Amino acid sequence: MKAALLERLDRLAERYEEVGALLSDPSVINDQTQFRKLSREHAELDPVVAALAAYRQTQQQLSEAKALLSDPDFRELAEQEISEANERLLQFEADLQTLMVPKDPNDNCNIWLEVRAGTGGDEAAIFAGDLFRMYCRYAERMGWRVEIVSSSLGEHGGYKEVISKVEGEGAYAALKFESGAHRVQRVPATESQGRVHTSACTVAILPESEEIEHVDINPSDLRIDTYRASGAGGQHINKTDSAVRVTHIPTGVVVECQDERSQHKNKARALSLLAAKLLAAQQAVQQQASASLRRDLVGSGDRSERIRTYNFPQGRVTDHRINLTLYRLDEIIAGDVGELLQALATEHQADLLAALANDV
Repeated sequence: MKAALLERLDRLAERYEEVGALLSDPSVINDQTQFRKLSREHAELDPVVAALAAYRQTQQQLSEAKALLSDPDFRELAEQEISEANERLLQFEADLQTLMVPKDPNDNCNIWLEVRAGTGGDEAAIFAGDLFRMYCRYAERMGWRVEIVSSSLGEHGGYKEVISKVEGEGAYAALKFESGAHRVQRVPATESQGRVHTSACTVAILPESEEIEHVDINPSDLRIDTYRASGAGGQHINKTDSAVRVTHIPTGVVVECQDERSQHKNKARALSLLAAKLLAAQQAVQQQASASLRRDLVGSGDRSERIRTYNFPQGRVTDHRINLTLYRLDEIIAGDVGELLQALATEHQADLLAALANDV
Protein backbone atom coordinates (compact mmCIF):
# COMPACT_ATOMS: atom_id res chain seq x y z
CA MET A 1 0.00 0.00 0.00
CA LYS A 2 1.24 3.50 -0.80
CA ALA A 3 2.81 5.41 2.07
CA ALA A 4 0.59 8.45 1.44
CA LEU A 5 -2.54 6.34 1.86
CA LEU A 6 -1.22 4.78 5.06
CA GLU A 7 -0.46 8.24 6.44
CA ARG A 8 -4.00 9.31 5.66
CA LEU A 9 -5.35 6.20 7.39
CA ASP A 10 -3.23 6.88 10.46
CA ARG A 11 -4.67 10.40 10.64
CA LEU A 12 -8.18 8.96 10.49
CA ALA A 13 -7.30 6.59 13.32
CA GLU A 14 -6.14 9.55 15.40
CA ARG A 15 -9.36 11.39 14.60
CA TYR A 16 -11.33 8.32 15.66
CA GLU A 17 -9.71 8.42 19.11
CA GLU A 18 -10.27 12.16 19.32
CA VAL A 19 -13.96 11.84 18.47
CA GLY A 20 -14.35 9.01 20.97
CA ALA A 21 -12.96 11.26 23.70
CA LEU A 22 -15.25 14.14 22.68
CA LEU A 23 -18.30 11.90 22.93
CA SER A 24 -17.51 11.50 26.65
CA ASP A 25 -17.31 15.27 27.16
CA PRO A 26 -20.34 16.53 29.17
CA SER A 27 -20.53 19.72 27.11
CA VAL A 28 -20.82 17.67 23.90
CA ILE A 29 -23.37 15.31 25.45
CA ASN A 30 -25.57 18.28 26.36
CA ASP A 31 -25.39 19.62 22.79
CA GLN A 32 -27.57 17.11 20.94
CA THR A 33 -26.78 18.50 17.49
CA GLN A 34 -23.03 18.23 18.07
CA PHE A 35 -23.41 14.86 19.77
CA ARG A 36 -25.34 13.40 16.81
CA LYS A 37 -22.80 14.79 14.34
CA LEU A 38 -19.84 13.32 16.24
CA SER A 39 -21.65 10.01 16.79
CA ARG A 40 -22.22 9.72 13.05
CA GLU A 41 -18.57 10.54 12.34
CA HIS A 42 -17.42 7.96 14.91
CA ALA A 43 -19.65 5.30 13.34
CA GLU A 44 -18.30 6.10 9.86
CA LEU A 45 -14.69 5.88 11.03
CA ASP A 46 -15.19 2.66 12.99
CA PRO A 47 -14.94 0.20 10.03
CA VAL A 48 -11.91 2.09 8.67
CA VAL A 49 -10.06 1.84 11.97
CA ALA A 50 -11.02 -1.83 12.39
CA ALA A 51 -9.75 -2.68 8.89
CA LEU A 52 -6.53 -0.74 9.51
CA ALA A 53 -5.94 -2.63 12.78
CA ALA A 54 -6.45 -5.96 10.98
CA TYR A 55 -4.06 -4.82 8.24
CA ARG A 56 -1.37 -3.91 10.80
CA GLN A 57 -1.85 -7.20 12.64
CA THR A 58 -1.47 -9.16 9.41
CA GLN A 59 1.72 -7.21 8.62
CA GLN A 60 3.09 -8.24 12.01
CA GLN A 61 2.15 -11.88 11.39
CA LEU A 62 3.87 -11.74 8.00
CA SER A 63 7.03 -10.35 9.56
CA GLU A 64 7.06 -13.11 12.20
CA ALA A 65 6.53 -15.81 9.57
CA LYS A 66 9.43 -14.49 7.47
CA ALA A 67 11.68 -14.68 10.51
CA LEU A 68 11.02 -18.44 10.70
CA LEU A 69 12.16 -19.13 7.14
CA SER A 70 15.74 -19.68 8.28
CA ASP A 71 14.65 -22.50 10.63
CA PRO A 72 14.41 -25.81 8.65
CA ASP A 73 11.89 -27.22 11.14
CA PHE A 74 9.44 -24.38 10.54
CA ARG A 75 10.23 -23.42 6.95
CA GLU A 76 7.27 -25.21 5.35
CA LEU A 77 4.82 -23.82 7.92
CA ALA A 78 6.32 -20.34 7.54
CA GLU A 79 5.92 -20.42 3.75
CA GLN A 80 2.26 -21.34 4.11
CA GLU A 81 1.68 -18.55 6.65
CA ILE A 82 3.45 -16.05 4.38
CA SER A 83 1.26 -17.01 1.45
CA GLU A 84 -1.94 -16.69 3.50
CA ALA A 85 -0.83 -13.40 5.05
CA ASN A 86 -0.06 -11.90 1.64
CA GLU A 87 -3.55 -12.86 0.43
CA ARG A 88 -5.13 -11.26 3.49
CA LEU A 89 -3.05 -8.11 3.00
CA LEU A 90 -4.28 -7.74 -0.58
CA GLN A 91 -7.88 -8.09 0.59
CA PHE A 92 -7.38 -5.60 3.42
CA GLU A 93 -5.78 -3.13 0.99
CA ALA A 94 -8.79 -3.39 -1.31
CA ASP A 95 -11.18 -2.98 1.62
CA LEU A 96 -9.31 0.05 2.95
CA GLN A 97 -9.24 1.73 -0.44
CA THR A 98 -13.00 1.26 -0.73
CA LEU A 99 -13.54 2.60 2.78
CA MET A 100 -11.38 5.63 1.94
CA VAL A 101 -13.61 6.68 -0.95
CA PRO A 102 -15.19 10.03 0.03
CA LYS A 103 -18.73 9.60 1.30
CA ASP A 104 -21.52 11.74 -0.06
CA PRO A 105 -22.81 13.60 3.02
CA ASN A 106 -26.34 13.52 1.57
CA ASP A 107 -26.54 9.75 1.07
CA ASN A 108 -28.77 9.12 4.09
CA CYS A 109 -30.99 12.13 3.47
CA ASN A 110 -34.64 12.13 2.58
CA ILE A 111 -35.28 13.42 -0.92
CA TRP A 112 -37.56 15.57 -3.02
CA LEU A 113 -38.61 13.58 -6.09
CA GLU A 114 -39.83 15.61 -9.06
CA VAL A 115 -41.17 14.13 -12.29
CA ARG A 116 -42.23 16.39 -15.16
CA ALA A 117 -43.69 15.59 -18.56
CA GLY A 118 -41.51 16.79 -21.44
CA THR A 119 -41.96 16.48 -25.16
CA GLY A 120 -44.76 14.20 -26.26
CA GLY A 121 -47.96 15.83 -25.06
CA ASP A 122 -50.48 13.50 -23.42
CA GLU A 123 -48.21 10.48 -23.83
CA ALA A 124 -45.42 12.29 -21.95
CA ALA A 125 -47.81 12.95 -19.06
CA ILE A 126 -48.89 9.31 -19.00
CA PHE A 127 -45.23 8.25 -18.98
CA ALA A 128 -44.53 10.68 -16.13
CA GLY A 129 -47.23 8.84 -14.19
CA ASP A 130 -45.61 5.51 -15.04
CA LEU A 131 -42.21 6.73 -13.82
CA PHE A 132 -43.66 8.15 -10.62
CA ARG A 133 -45.44 4.87 -9.84
CA MET A 134 -42.20 3.00 -10.59
CA TYR A 135 -40.37 5.03 -7.95
CA CYS A 136 -43.27 4.71 -5.50
CA ARG A 137 -43.26 0.91 -5.84
CA TYR A 138 -39.50 0.79 -5.37
CA ALA A 139 -39.86 3.01 -2.29
CA GLU A 140 -42.49 0.64 -0.95
CA ARG A 141 -40.10 -2.29 -1.38
CA MET A 142 -37.45 -0.34 0.53
CA GLY A 143 -39.85 0.55 3.34
CA TRP A 144 -39.73 4.27 2.53
CA ARG A 145 -42.60 6.74 2.85
CA VAL A 146 -43.74 8.75 -0.19
CA GLU A 147 -45.89 11.86 0.20
CA ILE A 148 -47.10 13.96 -2.73
CA VAL A 149 -46.46 17.66 -2.12
CA SER A 150 -47.80 19.11 -5.36
CA SER A 151 -49.18 17.70 -8.60
CA SER A 152 -50.75 18.68 -11.89
CA LEU A 153 -52.71 15.90 -13.56
CA GLY A 154 -52.53 15.17 -17.27
CA GLU A 155 -55.74 15.46 -19.31
CA HIS A 156 -55.67 11.77 -20.26
CA GLY A 157 -53.93 10.36 -17.19
CA GLY A 158 -50.55 10.62 -15.55
CA TYR A 159 -49.00 13.90 -14.49
CA LYS A 160 -47.86 17.06 -16.16
CA GLU A 161 -45.82 17.50 -12.98
CA VAL A 162 -45.63 15.75 -9.63
CA ILE A 163 -43.43 16.66 -6.68
CA SER A 164 -43.15 14.35 -3.71
CA LYS A 165 -41.09 13.84 -0.60
CA VAL A 166 -39.51 10.44 -0.04
CA GLU A 167 -38.51 9.64 3.53
CA GLY A 168 -36.27 6.69 4.30
CA GLU A 169 -32.71 5.72 5.11
CA GLY A 170 -30.48 5.74 2.04
CA ALA A 171 -33.10 7.27 -0.26
CA TYR A 172 -30.71 9.78 -1.80
CA ALA A 173 -27.89 7.24 -2.09
CA ALA A 174 -30.15 4.90 -4.05
CA LEU A 175 -31.89 7.40 -6.33
CA LYS A 176 -29.41 10.26 -6.81
CA PHE A 177 -28.39 9.08 -10.29
CA GLU A 178 -31.99 9.12 -11.55
CA SER A 179 -31.91 12.85 -12.30
CA GLY A 180 -32.09 13.60 -16.00
CA ALA A 181 -34.19 13.00 -19.09
CA HIS A 182 -35.98 9.65 -19.42
CA ARG A 183 -37.25 8.68 -22.87
CA VAL A 184 -40.06 6.24 -23.72
CA GLN A 185 -40.71 4.53 -27.05
CA ARG A 186 -44.11 2.82 -27.36
CA VAL A 187 -47.44 2.80 -29.17
CA PRO A 188 -49.81 5.18 -27.36
CA ALA A 189 -53.34 3.98 -26.60
CA THR A 190 -54.65 6.77 -28.83
CA GLU A 191 -52.53 5.68 -31.83
CA SER A 192 -54.85 4.04 -34.40
CA GLN A 193 -52.15 2.98 -36.87
CA GLY A 194 -49.88 1.23 -34.41
CA ARG A 195 -46.97 3.62 -34.82
CA VAL A 196 -44.31 3.89 -32.12
CA HIS A 197 -44.06 7.35 -30.58
CA THR A 198 -41.17 8.82 -28.61
CA SER A 199 -41.87 10.94 -25.54
CA ALA A 200 -39.75 12.20 -22.68
CA CYS A 201 -39.92 13.17 -19.01
CA THR A 202 -37.44 14.77 -16.68
CA VAL A 203 -36.67 13.49 -13.19
CA ALA A 204 -34.97 15.51 -10.47
CA ILE A 205 -33.72 14.10 -7.17
CA LEU A 206 -32.90 16.71 -4.51
CA PRO A 207 -31.60 15.85 -1.03
CA GLU A 208 -33.34 17.25 2.02
CA SER A 209 -30.02 17.80 3.68
CA GLU A 210 -29.65 18.13 7.44
CA GLU A 211 -27.36 21.05 6.63
CA ILE A 212 -30.23 22.79 4.87
CA GLU A 213 -30.24 25.59 7.40
CA HIS A 214 -26.82 26.65 6.14
CA VAL A 215 -28.36 27.83 2.88
CA ASP A 216 -28.45 31.60 3.18
CA ILE A 217 -31.99 32.74 2.37
CA ASN A 218 -32.73 36.40 3.01
CA PRO A 219 -36.43 36.85 3.82
CA SER A 220 -36.41 40.07 1.81
CA ASP A 221 -35.51 37.99 -1.27
CA LEU A 222 -38.76 36.02 -1.02
CA ARG A 223 -42.19 36.72 -2.45
CA ILE A 224 -44.86 34.59 -0.81
CA ASP A 225 -48.29 34.29 -2.39
CA THR A 226 -51.29 32.37 -1.12
CA TYR A 227 -54.13 31.01 -3.20
CA ARG A 228 -56.93 28.46 -3.06
CA ALA A 229 -55.81 24.89 -3.61
CA SER A 230 -57.19 23.01 -6.58
CA GLY A 231 -58.28 19.40 -6.89
CA ALA A 232 -60.07 17.04 -4.54
CA GLY A 233 -60.47 18.13 -0.98
CA GLY A 234 -64.09 18.85 -0.18
CA GLN A 235 -65.62 22.13 0.92
CA HIS A 236 -62.48 23.31 2.70
CA ILE A 237 -60.63 23.66 -0.62
CA ASN A 238 -62.94 26.42 -1.81
CA LYS A 239 -63.08 28.42 1.42
CA THR A 240 -59.47 29.15 2.41
CA ASP A 241 -56.31 30.32 0.70
CA SER A 242 -54.22 27.47 2.11
CA ALA A 243 -51.92 26.87 -0.88
CA VAL A 244 -48.58 28.68 -0.86
CA ARG A 245 -46.27 29.78 -3.67
CA VAL A 246 -42.77 31.00 -2.77
CA THR A 247 -40.59 32.84 -5.27
CA HIS A 248 -36.87 33.36 -4.64
CA ILE A 249 -36.44 36.68 -6.44
CA PRO A 250 -32.62 36.63 -7.03
CA THR A 251 -32.68 33.22 -8.76
CA GLY A 252 -36.26 33.09 -10.02
CA VAL A 253 -36.81 29.69 -8.36
CA VAL A 254 -40.50 29.09 -7.64
CA VAL A 255 -41.93 26.35 -5.39
CA GLU A 256 -45.52 25.58 -4.51
CA CYS A 257 -47.26 23.48 -1.88
CA GLN A 258 -50.98 22.85 -1.56
CA ASP A 259 -51.10 19.39 -0.03
CA GLU A 260 -51.66 20.46 3.59
CA ARG A 261 -54.84 22.15 4.77
CA SER A 262 -52.84 24.49 6.97
CA GLN A 263 -51.31 27.50 5.23
CA HIS A 264 -48.51 27.51 7.81
CA LYS A 265 -47.63 23.87 7.08
CA ASN A 266 -47.68 24.52 3.35
CA LYS A 267 -45.42 27.53 3.81
CA ALA A 268 -42.95 25.57 5.96
CA ARG A 269 -42.82 22.75 3.43
CA ALA A 270 -42.43 25.15 0.50
CA LEU A 271 -39.54 26.92 2.25
CA SER A 272 -37.87 23.57 2.94
CA LEU A 273 -38.19 22.60 -0.72
CA LEU A 274 -36.85 26.01 -1.80
CA ALA A 275 -33.82 25.57 0.45
CA ALA A 276 -33.19 22.13 -1.08
CA LYS A 277 -33.35 23.59 -4.59
CA LEU A 278 -30.95 26.42 -3.73
CA LEU A 279 -28.59 23.96 -2.05
CA ALA A 280 -28.66 21.76 -5.16
CA ALA A 281 -27.85 24.78 -7.31
CA GLN A 282 -24.84 25.62 -5.11
CA GLN A 283 -23.64 22.01 -5.27
CA ALA A 284 -24.04 22.04 -9.05
CA VAL A 285 -21.45 24.80 -9.32
CA GLN A 286 -18.97 22.71 -7.35
CA GLN A 287 -19.78 19.56 -9.31
CA GLN A 288 -18.91 21.24 -12.60
CA ALA A 289 -15.28 21.21 -11.49
CA SER A 290 -15.36 17.41 -11.30
CA ALA A 291 -15.48 16.54 -14.99
CA SER A 292 -14.68 12.86 -14.37
CA LEU A 293 -17.93 12.46 -12.39
CA ARG A 294 -20.18 14.44 -14.69
CA ARG A 295 -21.44 11.30 -16.41
CA ASP A 296 -22.91 10.08 -13.13
CA LEU A 297 -23.99 13.34 -11.52
CA VAL A 298 -26.71 14.16 -14.04
CA GLY A 299 -29.72 16.34 -13.47
CA SER A 300 -27.65 19.14 -11.96
CA GLY A 301 -28.69 21.62 -14.58
CA ASP A 302 -28.54 19.87 -17.94
CA ARG A 303 -32.02 18.35 -18.01
CA SER A 304 -31.91 17.81 -21.78
CA GLU A 305 -29.40 14.98 -21.53
CA ARG A 306 -31.00 11.61 -22.28
CA ILE A 307 -29.95 9.19 -19.59
CA ARG A 308 -32.30 6.25 -20.16
CA THR A 309 -34.65 4.82 -22.78
CA TYR A 310 -37.66 2.59 -22.07
CA ASN A 311 -38.50 0.72 -25.29
CA PHE A 312 -41.81 -1.10 -24.89
CA PRO A 313 -41.95 -2.90 -28.29
CA GLN A 314 -38.58 -4.52 -27.55
CA GLY A 315 -39.20 -4.88 -23.80
CA ARG A 316 -35.87 -3.28 -22.99
CA VAL A 317 -34.47 -0.53 -20.79
CA THR A 318 -31.14 1.06 -21.74
CA ASP A 319 -29.11 3.34 -19.49
CA HIS A 320 -26.94 5.33 -21.87
CA ARG A 321 -24.44 6.54 -19.25
CA ILE A 322 -23.08 3.06 -18.54
CA ASN A 323 -24.21 1.33 -21.76
CA LEU A 324 -26.37 -1.14 -19.83
CA THR A 325 -29.39 -2.77 -21.48
CA LEU A 326 -31.84 -4.99 -19.60
CA TYR A 327 -34.68 -6.90 -21.23
CA ARG A 328 -36.87 -6.69 -18.13
CA LEU A 329 -38.93 -3.61 -18.87
CA ASP A 330 -42.18 -4.86 -17.29
CA GLU A 331 -40.46 -5.73 -14.01
CA ILE A 332 -38.52 -2.45 -13.95
CA ILE A 333 -41.62 -0.31 -14.59
CA ALA A 334 -43.29 -2.30 -11.79
CA GLY A 335 -40.63 -1.02 -9.38
CA ASP A 336 -37.86 -3.63 -9.69
CA VAL A 337 -35.14 -1.05 -10.45
CA GLY A 338 -32.55 -2.36 -7.99
CA GLU A 339 -30.29 -3.85 -10.67
CA LEU A 340 -30.18 -0.57 -12.58
CA LEU A 341 -29.49 1.50 -9.48
CA GLN A 342 -26.76 -0.88 -8.28
CA ALA A 343 -25.02 -0.79 -11.67
CA LEU A 344 -24.92 3.01 -11.58
CA ALA A 345 -23.61 3.02 -8.00
CA THR A 346 -20.90 0.47 -8.89
CA GLU A 347 -19.72 2.55 -11.84
CA HIS A 348 -19.62 5.66 -9.68
CA GLN A 349 -17.63 3.79 -7.02
CA ALA A 350 -15.12 2.68 -9.66
CA ASP A 351 -14.65 6.30 -10.77
CA LEU A 352 -14.04 7.40 -7.19
CA LEU A 353 -11.53 4.60 -6.60
CA ALA A 354 -9.66 5.57 -9.74
CA ALA A 355 -9.55 9.18 -8.59
CA LEU A 356 -8.31 8.12 -5.15
CA ALA A 357 -5.52 6.04 -6.71
CA ASN A 358 -4.37 9.05 -8.70
CA ASP A 359 -4.38 11.33 -5.66
CA VAL A 360 -2.13 9.21 -3.42
